Amino acid sequence: MTTVTSARPARPVHRASSRPRGRRRGLHNYLFLAPAVVFVAGTVLYPLGFNLVQGFQSVGLAEIVNGGARFVGLDNYRDQFTRGEFWHSFGISLLYTAVAVALSVGGGLGLALLFNLPLRGRDQLRALMLLAWLLPTVVSANVWRWLLDGSHGLVNAALSAVGLIDGDVFWLARPDAALVAVTVATAWTLAPFAMILLLAGLQGIPGTLYEAARIDGARPVQQLRWITLPLLRPVTLATLLLCFIYTFKTFDTVFLMTGGGPGGATQTLPIYAYEQAFTFFDFDVAAVATTVLLAVPVMLSLAYFRSLRGEDRR
Repeated sequence: MTTVTSARPARPVHRASSRPRGRRRGLHNYLFLAPAVVFVAGTVLYPLGFNLVQGFQSVGLAEIVNGGARFVGLDNYRDQFTRGEFWHSFGISLLYTAVAVALSVGGGLGLALLFNLPLRGRDQLRALMLLAWLLPTVVSANVWRWLLDGSHGLVNAALSAVGLIDGDVFWLARPDAALVAVTVATAWTLAPFAMILLLAGLQGIPGTLYEAARIDGARPVQQLRWITLPLLRPVTLATLLLCFIYTFKTFDTVFLMTGGGPGGATQTLPIYAYEQAFTFFDFDVAAVATTVLLAVPVMLSLAYFRSLRGEDRR
């Protein structure tokens, strides 16, 4: 006897839609990002926007206390761009930044080339060199003030011992020496930072290139010129940009060492903005100066990224 079994039709499987789940995941991602967005908006975007708005208003101490700032358009910018003191500070900033960046990147490259060699104890020496970068600015600035002190400074003692000076020299009180001292102190602080970036670039260059160059009879100077420097160019440009941004906006080192003096010899643009805001209470003038402080690095950064795009297209 034959038994016939009939197969039951399969029940349709109802798959839950993945859209609500995807939406929930997207919502969760936004919720996780919300604290960071609020923090950036409160600490960066709002102060930046407030500063930009103040640049187009007449804002003094009375307006800060009582409110009622008056809109003046571009009058503040016209006034500053025709004021000699503003351009003096801007010129001091450019000179100070250019020399400090050149010294720090040049010194950093020299240190990077040195520590890229197979030296004994180079890791310990590299960590020791980073102390200048890791020290708080208030500490490093006061160290340099002590070194350059006219009565008890180590620089005067060393120069007197070899007969180069006779008597006390107050370096930070001399207009011809104060800017040099501040520039050297900034470069001393920044050189280890440049060294780390450039050393990373050096270690990324394949060693086979140097081996092939040695086989072809290239001397170390030729290897540096034709292999190291060309391949290190992208890292060098990035280091130059970062050091420029750091130095151009530097306030603390200059303020702690000289306060912008003597006689305005070290009055950089950040010092000028600080004095206008908290000495003369011209907050609109300070807003213009800080806007320029922001605009110059932004324009340089845009030019840098544009040059990178041009190289990628090639």
